[in-house]
Amino acid sequence: MKLESLLKLNRTIRVIGFDDAPFIRGSKENVNIAGIICAQTRFEGMVWGQIQQDGFDSTDTICNLLIGGKFLPQLHIVLLDGIGFGGLNFVNLPELCARLQIPCVAVMRRQPDLTAMLEPINRLPYPEKRLELLRSAGTIYEYPPFVFQVCGEHASVIASVLQRLTDCGKVPEALRLAHLIGAAVIKGESGSSA
Repeated sequence: MKLESLLKLNRTIRVIGFDDAPFIRGSKENVNIAGIICAQTRFEGMVWGQIQQDGFDSTDTICNLLIGGKFLPQLHIVLLDGIGFGGLNFVNLPELCARLQIPCVAVMRRQPDLTAMLEPINRLPYPEKRLELLRSAGTIYEYPPFVFQVCGEHASVIASVLQRLTDCGKVPEALRLAHLIGAAVIKGESGSSA
């Protein structure tokens, strides 16, 4: 069922939120990512994977965690904590949406400083490929308190969905839990800044 219909009928929206776990920059070690499944704001399940730090495998990893698994048929939307995981391992947002066949949204805490990102991008291999992934994520929308990019749905619908998926504050619960659980698994306890 489409997100707009779920909103109108006041039906439960099932979401997965992905965030990377804490990692040591420059260590070349793989970075863990947590995907938390929620029925609106209620925790229902979890997937756990690994990506290369500053690599190009985040899109494939997310797809591999979901395609063929039990959760994807239940999901209505995918949320990402931005499009960069494990440093500058950018998700290809249009490709992710096409492969999973559901709307995919990169949620940010504020408007990103794209100029400031150029320096670290240019220090890594294949800077043009990284910049293309950034560009392909599309327009950055602001619907206070949310800032996001989206493929597969209208921004106004996503803004309403994000309200429904957020318990308090400006971070949808699935993303907040992915952040807390990722930190707890790696550090032994969750941090306070979710």
